[in-house]
Amino acid sequence: MIGDIIGFIGGLAVTLKSTWREPVTAEYPESDKRLNLEERYMGFPALTWDGDVEEPYCTGCMVCIRECPTQCMTAEMKDNPLYPEESRRRKIVDTFEINLGRCIICGICVDVCSFDAIEMSHEHELSKYERNGNRVDLQSLISMGRSYQQKVGWEPKNPGKNRGTPQVEENSQSAINDAEVTDSRSGEPMEGDECPDL
Repeated sequence: MIGDIIGFIGGLAVTLKSTWREPVTAEYPESDKRLNLEERYMGFPALTWDGDVEEPYCTGCMVCIRECPTQCMTAEMKDNPLYPEESRRRKIVDTFEINLGRCIICGICVDVCSFDAIEMSHEHELSKYERNGNRVDLQSLISMGRSYQQKVGWEPKNPGKNRGTPQVEENSQSAINDAEVTDSRSGEPMEGDECPDL
């Protein structure tokens, strides 16, 4: 009996002590009490936007989809109508969908992308009531990506691969095609399919 009273008084003391203590956590979801996210914070994936050409960096190459451990992404590509006059991308993403309810925010999609087309944004407040409510489409992913790019001042890691005029690429390819291939043994010009015996 006495032990119960002592336990009750001890619990009451803990309650009273915490009542007048300053809170150490943010009082979610009140907006004025939320903590600022660090730049390294990893939210859900989003697609980046190339402002120079006004199109997404994504070409729909499917590498991120093949490497995703939860298979939460789907995409399709199409011919780029801006190629080759305005864009150097022959293909461009047509549809892209991510089921954020299945995404485990591992970042593998960002690591395997060769075009800086997908980044882990700061977006994390996307809870829904429906089971499939967290499926986001291409426009939503681009919108998330553009706000992330503006927020952190994002720049592509491989600007030479993602930017530049298509004429440079075509000129370098034509120079390779025009180069004369010679046999290292005789110095004679070689035919297209001819291969020297080793």
